[in-house]
Amino acid sequence: MHYNLIVWKKSVQMAIALYNLTDTFPKHERYGLVSQINRAGVSVAANIAEGSARTSTRDYIKFLNISKASLTELETLLIISEGIGYGDTDLFIIDHIIPIKKMLNKLESTLKNKL
Repeated sequence: MHYNLIVWKKSVQMAIALYNLTDTFPKHERYGLVSQINRAGVSVAANIAEGSARTSTRDYIKFLNISKASLTELETLLIISEGIGYGDTDLFIIDHIIPIKKMLNKLESTLKNKL
């Protein structure tokens, strides 16, 4: 069950932290970068949860890959945000994105070994 997965818990924490981070962005970005960043962050945790509920290990792995793709999208959006002056996002990437990517890779590897 996803509630027991550390990677899911960290992903939920990251999504909440993203909402706090994007709350500091200019209001004119509400429907631009802010929306994209928050959706990508929520997608990570949501796809881990959805994948864990699948009956097939292959399906679970597919959803983990979607989570990793969302993380990569998120990383890109944060780099763009920093580039246009919306704050320093390097620490966010180091504290949240990189560790979650590593955990997802490990979980995927463990599941592949079951196939």
